[in-house]
Amino acid sequence: MSFIAIATIISTLYGEARLKSFQQLLSAHLFSVIASVSVNDGTLAGRPDPGEVRYSSPLSGWYWSVEPAADNLKGSLRSVSLGERNIDSPSTLNVPFDTSFQRRYTEDGPNGQKLSVVETEVVLDAENRVARFRVMGNLSEVEGEIADFRYTLYFYLGIFGLGGTLINAAVILFGLRPLDRVRRSLGDIREGKVTRLDEDLPNEIAPLAREMNALIDNNRRIMDRSRTQVGNLAHSLKTPLSVLVNESRTIGGTEGRIIAEQSAAMQVQVQHYLQRARVAAQRDSVVFRAPVTPILERLARVTAKLNPGMDVQFNNYMDDAIFAGEQEDLEEVVGNLMENAGKWGRNIIRLTLARVDSGFEISVEDDGPGLAPDQIQDALARGRRLDETKPGTGLGLSIVNDTIREYGGTLRLERSSALGGLNARLILPIAAS
Repeated sequence: MSFIAIATIISTLYGEARLKSFQQLLSAHLFSVIASVSVNDGTLAGRPDPGEVRYSSPLSGWYWSVEPAADNLKGSLRSVSLGERNIDSPSTLNVPFDTSFQRRYTEDGPNGQKLSVVETEVVLDAENRVARFRVMGNLSEVEGEIADFRYTLYFYLGIFGLGGTLINAAVILFGLRPLDRVRRSLGDIREGKVTRLDEDLPNEIAPLAREMNALIDNNRRIMDRSRTQVGNLAHSLKTPLSVLVNESRTIGGTEGRIIAEQSAAMQVQVQHYLQRARVAAQRDSVVFRAPVTPILERLARVTAKLNPGMDVQFNNYMDDAIFAGEQEDLEEVVGNLMENAGKWGRNIIRLTLARVDSGFEISVEDDGPGLAPDQIQDALARGRRLDETKPGTGLGLSIVNDTIREYGGTLRLERSSALGGLNARLILPIAAS
């Protein structure tokens, strides 16, 4: 935009200066013609020569003429370029004389040119013989020169502006290459390819990389400390719960069975809430990323080995899915669903990975009895078992649901349209890559 403004200003100033110079030249030629004309026996006489060869070239667009403006004056004088042709003159009512007793106007010339005319009337002798002097210049020629100058100016300024833009772009791109390296390094960290930023950077960028590495190291220390504290808490609760389980066996009977069941439920609950604390701490971390496809392939193989009589299928429609969390968490929630499918299914378990608008979806389907709509909420309730004949604590789906919600995902239970049993659908946001 600045180059356009500069070009406009320069072309405007040049045009105004060129037109002003053109008008001054016409005025000088007018005075030259006036000085060369006299009266001889009541007739105009003289051989004006403004010193411009174009007044001698026919139809050049440069003309002068001297004509009587009073009845006591005869004859007329014209430039060779004009010959016997006439140039119209507007009335003084439309174009009056100025304070210098001159008037200026434009007329069409005999060869189609646009003429700029300067005119005055002069008393030539004591007899008050008055003559009208006119000098005409080719205004089309001047306007063409101005247009050519404007075109040349815009052309070269355009080349200069384009060259300057390309040079600036090259300088900016070269100067921002270190920042692009930082961006790619951060992307590699989010994808789990590296754990630290490369600090081999220019002095202006290196402090940023060091601060980012310090932040990542501090985040890792916090996570390690959290894991240690979770492990210590789990270890401190392990012995009391083991004592309760042993005592329940000693007591025996209904009371012992109740104590054993509640102790097992307590163990699951403690492990669950410890895991939720760990997940909440690492959810927004840029360090933990896990590719989904290898995890699901491994779970499908394990499920097939644990259920040799069932057909375990894995349909993968999204190879590039990345889970924004630790691999163990995804293995636990999907493994829990696969275990339930193996427990309730008859012949087929189908595991599917697909893309959805909000991220990616993992669905686990079986050909078992499924759930009625009014049983779905009960299945997600903590500690609720729909079939007491099956082993378990009733916490599996509840733990899966809570863990998935901590990661910003959802768990949906519905009847499988293909197999007729239960379809457990996990929808999780995909990690940025």
